[in-house]
Amino acid sequence: GRARPSHSEPRGRDGRGGEEEEEMEGWHQLYPGHIPTSPLQKALLAAGSAVMALYDPYRHDMVAVLGETTGCLALPNLRDKMKNHPEGYRILQERPRIRLSTLDMARLQGLPDGSLGREYVRFLEDNKVSPDTRMPPKFVDDEELAYVIQRYREVHDLMHTLLGMPTNMLGEVVVKWFEAIQLGLPMCVLGAAFGPIRLSTRKLQVLATELVPWAIRSGLNASCVLNVYYEQRWEQPVESLREELGIFPPP
Repeated sequence: GRARPSHSEPRGRDGRGGEEEEEMEGWHQLYPGHIPTSPLQKALLAAGSAVMALYDPYRHDMVAVLGETTGCLALPNLRDKMKNHPEGYRILQERPRIRLSTLDMARLQGLPDGSLGREYVRFLEDNKVSPDTRMPPKFVDDEELAYVIQRYREVHDLMHTLLGMPTNMLGEVVVKWFEAIQLGLPMCVLGAAFGPIRLSTRKLQVLATELVPWAIRSGLNASCVLNVYYEQRWEQPVESLREELGIFPPP
């Protein structure tokens, strides 16, 4: 449910309750860290975060704000896709989290090469990244949609694993193209469109002739990647999961 004004707040001196007081004091948190914002505030946050994210694509805090303030249409659509899929529905009900505290790293490291769990841990180690760096949502005014974008953030590294892409700029742009087609989040579309401006001419050629066409075809062909309970698929070979989802082998 959306954040709603609380009618227990003190009324204004005119006895009717000041609108400004209601806006400033009459909102309650829908989830820990939630910051209610008006449409105007969201627009300003979206504009500012977009500028900063384009200036420095590695400002993950700005990318996160951009995703939350521009996902008002895409997030409900993704939530509905999850609700209408058996595995996606279970994810929404059980709310699993991918964090170091929930991962048995020793077990994942001991899985066979090529399995999702082993390759995911290899990706984290090779690129020196951690699932704990994913920021919690703040500006999504719906508790269930806040989980949807949190889930997207926590499976982003699994998208890199499935697509076989590193965390350098070229790899990030390719993943953003796939996610833009798959998920329709404006943040992903922006990253896909403007990320290539920092690439060299040689990498742009590879991106345009090989990687982007493959990412688009895979994104259009694949079933929704948020409908996979990855925590229960660690033993599954990456190639098998790609085939199940409809992701073509990386070029």
